[in-house]
Amino acid sequence: MLINCVAYQEGKKLSDIPVEDISEHLKEPDTFVWVALRDPSPSDIALMQEEFHLHELAVEDALRGHQRPKMEEYGDSLFVVAQIVELAGDELNVGQLAVFAGSNYVLSVRRDANQGFLGVRSRAEREPHQLKKGAGFVLYALVDAVVDRYFPVVDMLESELESIEDHIFGRQGNQGANVERLYELKRKAQTLRHAVVPLMDAVGRLYGGMVPGVVVETQDYFRDIHDHLHRIAGRLDAVRDTINTAIQVTLSMVAIEDNEVSKKLASYAAIFAVFTAFAGVWGMNFEFMPELKWKYGYPMALLTMVGVCIYLYRRFKKSGWL
Repeated sequence: MLINCVAYQEGKKLSDIPVEDISEHLKEPDTFVWVALRDPSPSDIALMQEEFHLHELAVEDALRGHQRPKMEEYGDSLFVVAQIVELAGDELNVGQLAVFAGSNYVLSVRRDANQGFLGVRSRAEREPHQLKKGAGFVLYALVDAVVDRYFPVVDMLESELESIEDHIFGRQGNQGANVERLYELKRKAQTLRHAVVPLMDAVGRLYGGMVPGVVVETQDYFRDIHDHLHRIAGRLDAVRDTINTAIQVTLSMVAIEDNEVSKKLASYAAIFAVFTAFAGVWGMNFEFMPELKWKYGYPMALLTMVGVCIYLYRRFKKSGWL
């Protein structure tokens, strides 16, 4: 679906143009065309391929979707893929932004993402001195908007981790449930990491040294994006390490709790073993105590059993087993 198709000249918006007129505006000096698509059909992509002369391999990746973040050069044009990670309640929604950037055009293709990039276009149009830099600045603005959406996700992961830690050390809820929450949080962190690290590698190729001609004037901006991605990756590493530690601590606490239960069971088993031992030696089916032939033998046997059990109970209690 076509979101908008706009022609710009000297950093200023000329007008919204029909798709059929794109090739005509590309011939004008100091002019570039910015087209935005959302969940396009194969026919939409085919039309754009014809207008912009896009490379067939890049078009194939844009159609397929769910690509690993990357940056590829095709002649004098760039093809950049970034994963859009958004919060959807307690879950993460992962979409994709594919950007074709040439000397006089930018084509963005958004898939499976709820939030659009109209704010990026408005921001760029309010800065004509920046937009005058052409496709390189638009590419920067789009990728920067994607990266900015990673920060709330990292904040959410850190907040949820703190909440789980409070439950673990506050002995709140079931420790097994805490382990499940930790593994779910680890899965979310890994999802975001899969979006950040490859994109960091791709952006690293857009500043310093031999860079594509499209981004020559915007190298410093891509260095800033790379710094943001590096910070996010560092925070994700810290979250991942803390999760692994929390999982180990939780499993250790579960083992300790199981050990406490085992000690209590062993203590009570030892106490009741006293009855079994005495009853096994003396037997209980008698009128007077066997061997002693004493009429108080039976109550004395019971008293002895109870006394030994009380003694054992107090010793176990004192040692912390009960």
